[in-house]
Amino acid sequence: MIEHVYRRAAAARGVAGVVVATDDARIAQAVEAFGGAAVMTRADHVSGTDRIAEVAAGLPCDLVVNVQGDEPLLAAEAIEEAVAPLAADAGIPMGTLGGALDEGDAADPNVVKAVVDQQGFALYFSRSPIPYRRDASAPRQSVYRHIGLYVYRRECLLHLASLRPTPLERAESLEQLRALEHGYRIRVVGTAHRSVSVDTPEDLERVRRLAAGGRLT
Repeated sequence: MIEHVYRRAAAARGVAGVVVATDDARIAQAVEAFGGAAVMTRADHVSGTDRIAEVAAGLPCDLVVNVQGDEPLLAAEAIEEAVAPLAADAGIPMGTLGGALDEGDAADPNVVKAVVDQQGFALYFSRSPIPYRRDASAPRQSVYRHIGLYVYRRECLLHLASLRPTPLERAESLEQLRALEHGYRIRVVGTAHRSVSVDTPEDLERVRRLAAGGRLT
């Protein structure tokens, strides 16, 4: 699975290099076996943000893209969509992706929901159904299914990693809430590209079926 994620990230236009940050020697060996680059990190990081910050501290770059290893169906074009706003506007510190929220997803705690303002910046992320729809016919245009990808300005990433986990971050177990709690704006880019985050054994079986059908090419 990690090889599929790696190769899709490498195929995105504008990506200068791909590195797998891990504290597991087995993952590093698997990456090196298919010709990829891996960097061993400390084992005490509380989130992916903190782990990639350790690697980014030694990289001469402006933007850092965190593609999580549990997104084997993430399209290279979706990565490009997430990067585009930060590449165009130096005032945006952080970005991510949002997809269509399927019927039934709202109540699933494994599906993270994102609500955005009129400019497309995140208001909140939650595992709970948000917003509360007092009127069941209210539109869902401002609600997304969050996709596990982040784009950071390097200085924003390093600053976030220097901060302690915040109350909402700990309550929801969502690392992006640390950024919101410290006043960073997160641009949420809506994408039509579908992805399957492997969060449960059922998700893994679904990805395996898609792989058998040729979807992981």
